[in-house]
Amino acid sequence: MDFQNFSLIYPSEESRRRHDSGETAPDIDLFTLQELGLLEAFSLKSQDLSDFFTTDPEVMRYRLATFDDMMNHAELTDMLNRLVPVLNDIMELRRLEADNSDPNDYLSSITEIELYVSSVQVLHDTLTKVRDQVKSPAFQSLTALVTELAESDYYRELNQKLNELTQRVREIKSVTIGVNLDAQLRPSEAGVLSINAESFKSGDVLDKILRLNFKNDAYTCIANLVPFGKKQSENQKMALSLAFNSAINEVYRSSLRSWKKIVQTYVLEKTEFLLNLMPEFEFLVRGTQMLKRLREKGCPLSIPDIRPMQERAFRTTQLYNPCVALKIDYDVVPNDVTFDENAVIYVLTGPNRGGKSVITCAIGLAQVMMQLGMYVPALQASISPVDGIYTHFPTGAEDTIDKGRLGEECARLGEIFDCVTAHGLVLLDESLSSTGSFEASYIAAEVLSGLAHIGCRCLFSTHLHELAAEIEELNRKSLASGGVAIDTLVAGMEGEGRRSFLIKRAKPDGKSYARDIAQSYGLTYESILRRIEGN
Repeated sequence: MDFQNFSLIYPSEESRRRHDSGETAPDIDLFTLQELGLLEAFSLKSQDLSDFFTTDPEVMRYRLATFDDMMNHAELTDMLNRLVPVLNDIMELRRLEADNSDPNDYLSSITEIELYVSSVQVLHDTLTKVRDQVKSPAFQSLTALVTELAESDYYRELNQKLNELTQRVREIKSVTIGVNLDAQLRPSEAGVLSINAESFKSGDVLDKILRLNFKNDAYTCIANLVPFGKKQSENQKMALSLAFNSAINEVYRSSLRSWKKIVQTYVLEKTEFLLNLMPEFEFLVRGTQMLKRLREKGCPLSIPDIRPMQERAFRTTQLYNPCVALKIDYDVVPNDVTFDENAVIYVLTGPNRGGKSVITCAIGLAQVMMQLGMYVPALQASISPVDGIYTHFPTGAEDTIDKGRLGEECARLGEIFDCVTAHGLVLLDESLSSTGSFEASYIAAEVLSGLAHIGCRCLFSTHLHELAAEIEELNRKSLASGGVAIDTLVAGMEGEGRRSFLIKRAKPDGKSYARDIAQSYGLTYESILRRIEGN
């Protein structure tokens, strides 16, 4: 089987090549991931996570099956968690070997081989137990690869001989070194006299001299042993360590030389792929941990129906924001969200702290989680991949000194138009809040017209209730020029200022929100009169 091209997250060498070439890699940057809140929930370094997004439905389905196995078999997560530290040790050993640059360092080779054998054993023990239970092509293929490697006669024989050689090396407890001195009693030459299976002991110098029993007590020193490294510089420690290793290597050279060649051509070549899989292991473990935390809180998770990109589909039932769900101690309010032929762009209005930002991020998170190949935070989901996600959220930008806050917001919006296509997703949260409603509504209308002309999916969460009055005119303009339809969503109120956090497809009524909020704070005209009369 093909060890070197195996992957847990790419179904074929061709799919990996297309991703690495950028052909199936969407435009989703670090800033977007931070604004959506995914990095904190995922607990994986941003630059690593960015490498895993894909637009390829085949890759997403392959990963979904992999995650499904990990969600249903805790042994797989435990296996990868135990494997990663061993592989990290191998990489560190290689780094030290590269720094040492000694081609005859046979002892390091033995250690590396032991670590590889340990890795194979960890994989084999677990995969043998779940062999008949895993359903994903990824883990079925990994099981076949590891079984082929670990159960072959050649590997068993190699492992047995390695154990014998390792035991011989591990029995070494001390080295006897002969040192020649010059006329000033300074060391001039040194050589190995013997490699011993017994450790030296400290002795009393005077007692040894008086007893004159040196030959009968070869492992008791006439002077006290000094701890290795005491009062030595790092260079001195390294020199001594290299000298001792060199001595042992010299003695075992004949047997170790042939072993190193055999192991490099068989064990290392067959298991080299494990090092290449380390980023995949960490990605799968972190993703599974996030999904399991959601499941433990009773949040629904679904395997999405992945639609073709050309459909620009986004239909979800009981969609919720997973990052919020992981932080709160009560149930998150789910919502149904659908982009369809009647609306590819939405303007979402409602009261402050009514759930507008939460649902805006929820849409983006559902999209990115699907394009990572993960379950989607919804009861049901049917979604097309996007070729880019672009966010415009409130931020304390550094560029406001030269441009001003409004200028900075407009500049960022302009950058989105430089990149977005008809297959992109744009999420705008309280954009243009830095200026008055007249100027903001005018610019917002122009931005919406431009996005409608492009035809991308967009949610514009805003405080600009005046935009609702312009939607009909914007649609006439857009549809006449071949653009897409715009509609409105409303974050609901339950009366007396209470938020329901339910998002409904309806026309906004800014006055009702204002009236409810005024009532909740006692700022209606009637309430103010009662307060005045009470004073």
